[in-house]
Amino acid sequence: MPPRLRLSNGRISQSFRRQRVLCQFEIPVAARYASTAATATTPAASTEQMTTSFPPIARFPPSQPPSHRNPEYRRSQLLRQYTSLIRTTPLMVLFQHDNLQSVEWTAIRRELTKAMQNVDEKIAAEGRQASPLAPHIKVQIVQTSIFEVALRIVEYFRPDEATLASARPPRAVNPVTQTSAEIPLSGSKDDPALTHDLSRAAHDAVMHMKGKHELSALLVGPVAVLSIPQVSPEHLKAAMSVLAPKATGFPAPTRKANPAWHELPVQNGLQKLSLLAARVDGQVFDVDQTKWVSSIEGGMDGLRSQLIMALQSMGSSITNALEGAGKSLYFTLESRRSVLEDEQKGHEGDKNES
Repeated sequence: MPPRLRLSNGRISQSFRRQRVLCQFEIPVAARYASTAATATTPAASTEQMTTSFPPIARFPPSQPPSHRNPEYRRSQLLRQYTSLIRTTPLMVLFQHDNLQSVEWTAIRRELTKAMQNVDEKIAAEGRQASPLAPHIKVQIVQTSIFEVALRIVEYFRPDEATLASARPPRAVNPVTQTSAEIPLSGSKDDPALTHDLSRAAHDAVMHMKGKHELSALLVGPVAVLSIPQVSPEHLKAAMSVLAPKATGFPAPTRKANPAWHELPVQNGLQKLSLLAARVDGQVFDVDQTKWVSSIEGGMDGLRSQLIMALQSMGSSITNALEGAGKSLYFTLESRRSVLEDEQKGHEGDKNES
């Protein structure tokens, strides 16, 4: 075996001690030289840089603008959902429900979907070009307080350029220059340019209209909403015959045609539903007016044909009246002319005789 080299412990300890001392002296010296070099290369800040303020750092992503209501809350999400539903749904029917069970809601929704599919199939069989509405017709429970706010925002909030121009941002005094300047509100929830449903502008615009909407008196207690994406009297009639046949007077499905509608969960659920009102193209209709809309034969096509017939009959009646007046005037003038001719002939005969 090769001979081993023996090193004393004193030499090893002295070498490690020297390395530690050198490291302790090298680090502060390097840091000192780095700071001195940075100070020498960096120019001094000017007066303009010291007096001018930097632009505010955006705290919100561009896809989510700042809002008066916290968008993370469930109430804020429901408000956005209700405003979207009201804007995109021209036909809505309000029902009051009394503690329906989940089994009853499931049975009622099943029968409603089945009735809407039958209407779509009937329209397609008649050859009319119309998109099916059954997948988009839903009945859902709403939070009445949030739904009332959504109604006010959709009905009364109309942001325009004059309103946005009148909303001036506040002014503040610069402590360095002692001059007043407008505080930039971009990126803040107080920015008047923000006009979305959760903004401060929407909140302030409809705050004084609380409780003044026509449906505010009905939005008390548990309320469910039937939403139809188009004004279709046929779908509304089918829905009323399933959900409220007694209130509207429409015939309910027979046991032979639809035995599932007569099951116990459906009947128990329908007994707890009561028709309140409807909203058609922004207008509030009561039960009788809702029944009238449902009773339009042929749907919107039938209503258009009735309107065309009324306009044609009105035009023909006006034409007949004008023609009658002209004809009567013509006959009157002709009779008068004939009388004058007879008189003139009589005078000429008398002169000839004389």
